[in-house]
Amino acid sequence: RRDTAMRSVARALKCARATRGATTATIATTARAPVDGRRRGTTRRAGRVDAGRRRGTRAMAVSGRAHAPANADPMAGVDVAANGTAWRDAAVDMVVWAVREEDVGAETGALECDALQAFDAASGGAVRAMIEEGEFKGKVGTSAFSRAIAGTAKHVGVVGVGKREEATTSAMLTLGSAAAAQAQKSKCKTLGIKGADGFENAVAAGAYLGATEDQRFKSKPQAKTLESVSLLDVSADVSEGKARAVGVQLTKDLVAAPPNVVTPTAMAEVAKSIAAAHPDCMSVKILEKADCEKLGMGSFLGVSEASDEPPKFIHLTYKGAGSDLKKVAVVGKGLTFDSGGYNLKAGAGSMIEMMKFDMGGSGATLGAAKIIAQTKPAGVECHFIIASCENMIGSRGLRPGDILTASNGKTIEVNNTDAEGRLTLADALVYADKTCGATAIVDCATLTGAIIVALGNDIAGLFSPKDAAAKRVEDAAKAAGEDLWRMPMPDSMWSIMKSEIADMKNTGSRGGGSITAALFLKQFVDESVEWSHVDLAGPVWDDKKGGATGYGAALFAAWVSSFKK
Repeated sequence: RRDTAMRSVARALKCARATRGATTATIATTARAPVDGRRRGTTRRAGRVDAGRRRGTRAMAVSGRAHAPANADPMAGVDVAANGTAWRDAAVDMVVWAVREEDVGAETGALECDALQAFDAASGGAVRAMIEEGEFKGKVGTSAFSRAIAGTAKHVGVVGVGKREEATTSAMLTLGSAAAAQAQKSKCKTLGIKGADGFENAVAAGAYLGATEDQRFKSKPQAKTLESVSLLDVSADVSEGKARAVGVQLTKDLVAAPPNVVTPTAMAEVAKSIAAAHPDCMSVKILEKADCEKLGMGSFLGVSEASDEPPKFIHLTYKGAGSDLKKVAVVGKGLTFDSGGYNLKAGAGSMIEMMKFDMGGSGATLGAAKIIAQTKPAGVECHFIIASCENMIGSRGLRPGDILTASNGKTIEVNNTDAEGRLTLADALVYADKTCGATAIVDCATLTGAIIVALGNDIAGLFSPKDAAAKRVEDAAKAAGEDLWRMPMPDSMWSIMKSEIADMKNTGSRGGGSITAALFLKQFVDESVEWSHVDLAGPVWDDKKGGATGYGAALFAAWVSSFKK
């Protein structure tokens, strides 16, 4: 028994020595195998698996492969035209009139416009009845609809467009969208809209958008019934309106889609599809992680490190006709999902479940690119740039206290991993400035919650150190019918962002958060550049309007077109 016990002890010691030797060999192997180019692995398996990224992609990304990041042809099946058809002669299922405040008595509700009285008579009194019942006064955004009592149209409606002398693009977009949406709801095939005079393209764009419903994620989508829309008593080319609608709908689709569908790779594929559809004026280049490393994009790549989804740096270029082209750039924040990183978005009000819209800036950038590819402004060369990635949590992830080096050599102390968008924009702005040579740049991002506190949900914040640059963006917003407000950005507040151990921190104090974010971005653009920053965290999403709004696509397309020759 003693001999047996001794043999057992000997075998145990032998096994222990063998295990210890194998463990040492494994550790030595792992120490020689960097996991991701920044930190070293902790297991031999990790050393074998990683080649710049872990094995495969996360299950969520796989689950989204059945869905498209955007509808390939969202306006298919419906046509909008302005061929001069008179409203009395229109053979349509529904007729909708634009009504101004002056057309309806403020106190009595009486119809005070001869043309509107004629419309009421043709409908058998249905127009007057629905106006009185709904206390309709013609204010912007209000509407009333009813079945007609007489006439050829089965349905009639009115949409308020405000005061006559204050007609706006926004009100006319609403006219088109409200009319088309109601026609679709009423299962009408044909629609006539009266009152588009002078705003034909805006009403057409609204009609296309109102007739379009995103049903990609419905198991039983409803068929589109509306087939044609006629703008009555006007003759105009409304192709520009359709181009706008296509770009805005692309933005809406991208922002609305969940993060397992719209990944950085999916964003890159959408950019490729735009270039492929318009080879005469568009080209695209996708920089992979290794390319970004060569360019020293430590700020962008630092954000992307914890994600299994590979980062994609998207560079889409438009070249218009002519020579001596004006070089400009639109730069969009492209976080397809933002967990907050180690500064995790947690608790009530964190909105982590809504962080699919943190790529609202890049969605607007690609939507603007789609509009520009169709409208083709001459004399301008525009670079549409997106540094796309996810901000996740993991052993390789960015940590509070880390110091990153951007591609212009400036160092950043990360004191909050949830202020990641500005880190990705930093390298994108340097690229637009130094690599593309853009002399005018506008960046757009769902950057801060502070801008929503300041301006609410419907208005974007505009920041620029130059009055001329700011005015150009303001004029583009007015032309597009989108709201923004210029905010201050005093250099005196930059002291809040200074770091003891690096060139700057990525966040400052709680007060003035949107201002210090803009001042941070300013550090990555040369002072000679006509630069503006738009924080669109508020208007990019509106639950009352169905979610994604498409904000920014038309605005930034108008900004690019403002440089045309």
